[in-house]
Amino acid sequence: MSEFIAQYPYVLALLIFLSRVADVSLGTFRTIVIFRGYKLLASAIGFFEIIIWLIAAGQVFKHLDQWHLAFAYSAGFASGIYVGMWIENRFAIGKELIRCISFNRDILADKIREEGFKVVSVDGDMGEDKPVEVLFIVEKRRNIPELIQLINKLDNKAVYTVSDLKSVYDGPDFISKRSFWNMRKTK
Repeated sequence: MSEFIAQYPYVLALLIFLSRVADVSLGTFRTIVIFRGYKLLASAIGFFEIIIWLIAAGQVFKHLDQWHLAFAYSAGFASGIYVGMWIENRFAIGKELIRCISFNRDILADKIREEGFKVVSVDGDMGEDKPVEVLFIVEKRRNIPELIQLINKLDNKAVYTVSDLKSVYDGPDFISKRSFWNMRKTK
């Protein structure tokens, strides 16, 4: 093996780079999963993350005289952060809370409900006879872009915020019309 590395030194650099991309991606994903409260998943990811790190770091420490390995290790770290964030974004784990203020009272909530989203609405006012409707929507992260697009389409003057939620108690009858269970029943 060491003869192969001596003959092709950049193969080891590539392997170290790919290892660091893998372990840092896992670490980034693990951190986000911890925030969302998935303890067992985070522990399993951490196990594999550290095994990969030990192998990559061990090779760099074994060959400290080869600067390109340290460069590959650092470049893999930087790339791994980006890849880890991309992976987490693709998984879209968890739920978010949308708080929306609509200046068209009694219109937006009903139309969003018609699209299958669960909405809690409260009438309000901004003073000076400016009625508003305040909406609260808890939704899966993967559905948020579609929901925001719908809000903008229905009321382009609506103001909204999106917040991450660590945990949500859905209750026995809060299952969204868009959930997996309801989609199975209709098929």
